[in-house]
Amino acid sequence: MNFDQKMIDHFKLARHVVVFTGAGVSQESGIPTFRDAMTGLWEKYDARNLATQDAFCRDRDLVWGWYEWRRSMELRCEPNPAHLAIAAMAACIPKLTLITQNVDNLHERAGSKDVIHLHGSLHHPRCYTCGRSYIFPAEISIEPPGGRRLSPPQCQSCGGWVRPGVVWFEEELPMDLWMQAKMAVKSCDMFFSIGTSSLVYPAAELPFEAAELGACVIQVNPIPTKLDLVANYNLKGKAGEVMDALYEVIK
Repeated sequence: MNFDQKMIDHFKLARHVVVFTGAGVSQESGIPTFRDAMTGLWEKYDARNLATQDAFCRDRDLVWGWYEWRRSMELRCEPNPAHLAIAAMAACIPKLTLITQNVDNLHERAGSKDVIHLHGSLHHPRCYTCGRSYIFPAEISIEPPGGRRLSPPQCQSCGGWVRPGVVWFEEELPMDLWMQAKMAVKSCDMFFSIGTSSLVYPAAELPFEAAELGACVIQVNPIPTKLDLVANYNLKGKAGEVMDALYEVIK
């Protein structure tokens, strides 16, 4: 794969690189996106109707069972070349900030540190009532009883039900993480947007803000997005293939 030499030179001179990843990165490890059809025991459900506060209040066992099914599926997946290349890139430059819309921990398992999870994490649930964090027991293969419903644990502090640690539809992003992401964008001189549709706001505004502030914006995506007209470089292809090839050039 050939890369523009000016882009490579810009990377090697960069002081702070922000990498922003979306569902397309995890999809290459076998994790379906929200736009993919549900399969198996969950095929009659719409993911958008399960990822809400109302759904949890209405049928918490169904929602918790679905999220535990998703977590068990993710635990069986492995980081792909994109996750590995991004982690390795951090050693090539003075500073790299990784911001993700994904709720899995594949970036961490690939070796990335201090990942900013804008949409939360399947691995950090909390009490619905008091907000206290809940620690999962040792990881095991999870198959919800009956294939669907699984009663969530209860908070050891207040007895409330534990909810998934993700940002549901119509919920606001965690303010502290959002501010960390915004500050990183303001100080970066290069911004990678990898495997994201640029449609989910407010997270999708980050690459556009980086461009407005003068950062070199590089998009990695196999399909066109709204960012095509703004990015300095549009690298068409799968994230794993592009990022692995790019790392081989810059390391």
